[in-house]
Amino acid sequence: MGSKPPQFDPKQPAVPISYPLKTLEELESRSYFESFHYPFNKSRVKLPSAPEDLPRRPRILVCHDMMGGYVDDKWVQGGSNADAYAIWHWYLIDVFVYFSHNLVTLPPPCWTDTAHKHGVKVLGTFIMEWAEGGVMADKLLSTKESAQMYAERLTELAVALGFDGWLINMEVTLDVGQIPNLKEFVSHLTQTMHSSLPTSLVIWYDSVTINGDLNWQNQLNDLNKPFFDLCDGIFVNYTWEESYPKASALVAGNRQFDVYMGIDVFGRGTYGGGQWTTNVALDVIKKDAVSAAIFAPGWVYETKQPPDFQTAQNRWWGLVEQSWGISLKYPKTLPFYSNFDQGHGQHVSVDGAQVSDTPWNNISSQSFQPFLKFSGDSAPDSIQVSINFKEASYSGGGNITFKGTLDGDAYFTARLFQGELVLGDLPVHFTYSVKSNGSSLLGLSLQFSSALKDKRSVLLASRGNTLLTMNRFSSQFSSVIMPHRVTNVEAAPGWIMQESSIAMDGYTLTEIHAVCYMANPVVKGSQLEPDGHHPSLSVGQSEYSAVLGHLSIHTPSQNSDFPPATSWTVGSQYIQWSSGSEGSKKLSIKLTWQLKDGNDSLFPKYNIYVQKLGDSKPTDKMLTEVAEYLGVAEVEMFYISDLVIPSATSSLKFIIQVCDLAGASQKLEDSPFLNLQVQLD
Repeated sequence: MGSKPPQFDPKQPAVPISYPLKTLEELESRSYFESFHYPFNKSRVKLPSAPEDLPRRPRILVCHDMMGGYVDDKWVQGGSNADAYAIWHWYLIDVFVYFSHNLVTLPPPCWTDTAHKHGVKVLGTFIMEWAEGGVMADKLLSTKESAQMYAERLTELAVALGFDGWLINMEVTLDVGQIPNLKEFVSHLTQTMHSSLPTSLVIWYDSVTINGDLNWQNQLNDLNKPFFDLCDGIFVNYTWEESYPKASALVAGNRQFDVYMGIDVFGRGTYGGGQWTTNVALDVIKKDAVSAAIFAPGWVYETKQPPDFQTAQNRWWGLVEQSWGISLKYPKTLPFYSNFDQGHGQHVSVDGAQVSDTPWNNISSQSFQPFLKFSGDSAPDSIQVSINFKEASYSGGGNITFKGTLDGDAYFTARLFQGELVLGDLPVHFTYSVKSNGSSLLGLSLQFSSALKDKRSVLLASRGNTLLTMNRFSSQFSSVIMPHRVTNVEAAPGWIMQESSIAMDGYTLTEIHAVCYMANPVVKGSQLEPDGHHPSLSVGQSEYSAVLGHLSIHTPSQNSDFPPATSWTVGSQYIQWSSGSEGSKKLSIKLTWQLKDGNDSLFPKYNIYVQKLGDSKPTDKMLTEVAEYLGVAEVEMFYISDLVIPSATSSLKFIIQVCDLAGASQKLEDSPFLNLQVQLD
């Protein structure tokens, strides 16, 4: 028999993970803050500046319940499963809840990072259930003071880790005498969260009633409204009937949008059946002007819906969009950057050069997700549009691939983003990377509107003949702008960088589309008209293939300007050496870095490399060639476990490549670093 793995000791250095709290003792003692893993679990990504309250409209809350939680997403610095689950339809979501059946479910920071980037609030879960939950409830509710103390501990965790509040799920039977302290717990948690974080939310799950009975009401009524009145909303159990949303709205009064009617995507007794008919319930909920709580959308992934996860996921969320519409819009502020990364893939690229060919997953690495429309498994569209993880990327692990055919001089458009970006008097720069075959060209179509409802459409055309482009498109768009700079990317053959500028003072950018067209449309032949003049051309189909690698939008003042390496303090902790095979060594080390003076929030992530050096000092050119990519950090620390050091290595140079909000990366030779001598035997 094999020996049992050692018991998890959160105080010992190890590959950083996310994990829940399972006992009230852990919560009360604040032991989590003594964990080695705690600082890695902080999210640095703040919600975009917005009003304190959620929008006054029906909202979608998504409750992520999958396989007990903490699966591939528990690896804070990323895992190795390229097929890991992710959500990328954030523009359809207002609130995201990370759920598990542990007492205190702390959202892994990857979810908070990417949800906040898109403007979505993130909640953890506090749950008591079954016999064990009843015992804990007795302790929680023993006194008014205990109820307040545990509420304060939960608030402290949410604020420290950077997420936005709690879903409270009390699925236990209580003595009616405990109800006043339960109300105190809900009230105090809501008040302390609001005072610490004005944009926070506390949502009550429809379970125990005001009489202490565990009796799901499936609507808002007199038995659960007292809890609703003390917090920011109620997640109604999912076995409701068609008339319940409207009845709940009447009970809620002017808080009708704070009622979230549950839908179980697995379909367990849920109205409409869930699964591929989840939209049936959504239609009723929206008609009755309340909100929706979608439980376990990971059903698509867990049940391996055909033909593959990517297609099934896009199709399922496409049905949600058809029913509900788009909830969030971006870009809203500048700089704006997307490399279309979904947080998993087969490789990693930086500035067009591939730095890793190892399969990976890390939802924190998601950039702004495009609003791609699901076109169906056998769409009639001439061009198929998809996120591609297999072909080379310009940045991260994905790109948008456009493949198909175009008839003659026809062009094809695909929605990328729907924004609310108000432009000022400064010109705005659009930079994007393209790789294309033959005469396939890729431009951008921008839609603008003014306060006076004046609408403009602008084509940022691709490289090519200016006169031909103007003649072809001037009647289709309000204006056509040719790129002011087109450059080949030296480090990545095949990639072309296109830069354009536009000034639209007082206008709001509302939509960005990709525009696919051919530089040289195919002409089959010609024949004379009956009068012997003016030949009419018979046009044929052209094969089209292009890849969009990234898009960056910024003003001139937002051009990349990285602090020099000397502006950073780089340190190390928990250094541990061990012996490897054939004279090699292994190193585990925690790297830390800090900007001495300045705003490190301008730098959302850091790429981590190591260079294994012999006795000779490398040139800068060698540095860029032999630096080994280790991973990416969203916080100013990175833990390296069991790094193999060949026997000929005398020193190590750890390089922290700083990345900015516009997507640029500091040159490796200019980046902060740490030198470490290899320990001699």
